[in-house]
Amino acid sequence: MTQDEIKERSIVLRWDRDQDPLELRRREWLITNGLGGYASGTISGIHTRKYHGLFVPNLAAPKGRHIMISRCEESVVTPERQVHLGGAEFEHERFVGESHRYLQEFRLDHRIAVWTFELDDGSVLEKSIVMPHNQNTVCVQYRLLSGKSLDLQVRPFVSFRRHDATPPDTPDDTFVVEVRRGLHEIRHANSPLVLRVALRPGPTRFMTDERDEHQFVYRVERDRGDPAFDSAFSPGYFAANLTVDQPIVFVASMHAWERMEFDAPAVFDAERRRLSGLLALAPHLEGDAFAEQLAMAADQFVVLPGSRLDENVMAQAEGSELRSIYAGYHWFGDWGRDTMISLEGLTLATGRYREAGAILRTFSHYIRDGLLPNLFPEGEREALYHTVDATLWYFHAIGRYVETTGDRSILLQLYPILADVIEHHLQGTRFNIRVDPADGLLAAAAEGYQLTWMDAKVDGWVVTPRRGKPVEIQALWYNALKLMASWGEHLGGAPRPYAEHANRARETFNERFWNPATNCLYDVVDGPDGDDASIRPNQVFAISLTYPILYERRWAPVLETVRNRLVTAYGLRTLSAEHPDYKAHYRGDLRSRDAAYHQGTVWPWLIGHYIDAYLRARPDRVGARQLLRAFPAHLCEAGVGSIGEIFDAEDPHAPGGCIAQAWSVAEVLRAWLRTR
Repeated sequence: MTQDEIKERSIVLRWDRDQDPLELRRREWLITNGLGGYASGTISGIHTRKYHGLFVPNLAAPKGRHIMISRCEESVVTPERQVHLGGAEFEHERFVGESHRYLQEFRLDHRIAVWTFELDDGSVLEKSIVMPHNQNTVCVQYRLLSGKSLDLQVRPFVSFRRHDATPPDTPDDTFVVEVRRGLHEIRHANSPLVLRVALRPGPTRFMTDERDEHQFVYRVERDRGDPAFDSAFSPGYFAANLTVDQPIVFVASMHAWERMEFDAPAVFDAERRRLSGLLALAPHLEGDAFAEQLAMAADQFVVLPGSRLDENVMAQAEGSELRSIYAGYHWFGDWGRDTMISLEGLTLATGRYREAGAILRTFSHYIRDGLLPNLFPEGEREALYHTVDATLWYFHAIGRYVETTGDRSILLQLYPILADVIEHHLQGTRFNIRVDPADGLLAAAAEGYQLTWMDAKVDGWVVTPRRGKPVEIQALWYNALKLMASWGEHLGGAPRPYAEHANRARETFNERFWNPATNCLYDVVDGPDGDDASIRPNQVFAISLTYPILYERRWAPVLETVRNRLVTAYGLRTLSAEHPDYKAHYRGDLRSRDAAYHQGTVWPWLIGHYIDAYLRARPDRVGARQLLRAFPAHLCEAGVGSIGEIFDAEDPHAPGGCIAQAWSVAEVLRAWLRTR
């Protein structure tokens, strides 16, 4: 691959040593391995979250993602001094180590994180990090681009904790380093895990020099009111001589040594070729730098879940594949709702049709009592099912898959399953999810459960319970019924009354949900306190789906109300500002954040369906594209190269939540392509 090709697919952030070094802590990088594992931190090298780590594999036993190496402290010895490249010292709030003094640029090159440093003597050093695809391995490469040889020291700090666990505030002294024929393995007295580490190629040295880090602070966790202090242990450091003609690679892995016998520098080119191959599946993206970056970001969410590899064996035995979508990094796993909403943008818009079909088939195996799983909890085998909309989004995803690929063979496999799902909804299933025989609308209500996508809950408090008949649930139900009627007609067989159920639901919906006082739709009808007139974005789905449930004559007033009350530069607010429960900012402790999560906070994924509705009402692609104009610049903010989960409801719309969110990337990419 030529240097020009590499540059074309890179995001480059140049750095001036006179800039405020705190900016390097506000921007985070993320690389992934296709198994749900990741490596992530701030550009400064100083960790600000408990989730940050150089090596966070997603393991089958013990299940879940574990921070094996929190970070490496790297230093080089020049004739003048020893230079620390990472943010090693940060007791003082404004001190961020030395890296900002030498950093020239950070770039994201085909999802490889790359730092370039210029030292005092003019030497130029490059550090890059990659995780080989579908392997629980991380490689950190050090290249001397110019200058005389340097002595390199790489000191790993190990943790062995679940990434979502409360960090220990005192170092653990029960780590053991075993050396076998020059191969170094790190173990913990209370864990079955074995971490294998090496510095390649030789000759290298490992210096036993134990070091503890005591109670360093994670700034983001502290600001969120969560336990913020952590400690770590280093057994020593690797040392080697770094020359211009020979890069050095630090390798850490959970695999056996024989699986680590690869050409470490070649792994970086392999990753570039892999991503270039994925982009080749979507030639319609060529020349569109923003779309290509989102397509590469999309790859990070499409996974073979590493904690459920035993299920992959069964899938392969059946002649299929296990595939899912991770909802967001760092803390989300695979969620049914997020998967089905994201599938079109992450896979169909990027030409990854085979994986799209695998995802749809994978989830068909998890349907219980007519419901798709809400989520697979971290480290657990059994799924949770407390959702009313994930199942209905499944119909939507299948519909878009069939429309895009023309693969109707999937209907032969899934149609009987989907028919059973419809029957469960008509008769009633878990969480009081049932069609009301009085009006044909779909109701859902269960005390203590949050069943729609507005699912914040803390200390037993369901912030937005939305019990009754939520507006988007009716839109999704109608869409599912119409799809089933169409598919049934195509497949033949005995006719089913799906069209009749759909027509009744649509007629009743248009009678019940129109609110002339607000010139838009109720958010929920038949709730415990009557009809809810809160102005929320959920009404957009009554227009945006393949089969819109809302009568066309009411599209314009709904869209006008949504535009005036909810639309921002980064998506739609979840509640209009005049509502007494409106929250302008997402910040504070967990209770404060959850109180704002769906009470004004902006969600980027909603912009995709707003644009669908906008274009359905008026074919104005120029105006629709203007709604996306803020997102290209966002790729250089917060989670570099991706789109975050949420934004504050008011200017300057500070980003929050996950730094990389599947449905944000998916829906912005899908909408971007629609508005060409």
